[in-house]
Amino acid sequence: MQKAVVLKPDTVSILEKMGKQIKLARLRRKLAVEDVAENAGISRTTVWAIEKGSSKVSMGAYAAVLHVLNNSDSDLLLIAKEDAYGRALQDKELLISGRAPRRK
Repeated sequence: MQKAVVLKPDTVSILEKMGKQIKLARLRRKLAVEDVAENAGISRTTVWAIEKGSSKVSMGAYAAVLHVLNNSDSDLLLIAKEDAYGRALQDKELLISGRAPRRK
């Protein structure tokens, strides 16, 4: 049995907003839920869950729907592309040592 994932309220809000954006993208293209589901290889119920921002839907299903909506699945490559926080942590660590490692 899978363990339920507990999400922070901010994350739930982001998923809901993303779901609304996906729904609007579908409506702008005048696509029926059935058409998106068929082209994505998923059920209508899953499309509806995605449009509600459900966290129980796999990332693969989200990607399949985004692909149907004008190949938008490539937008997933933007996630964590610019890791400002990670770079700040690295820079902080580099500044503490102050020197490059010695040559051998």
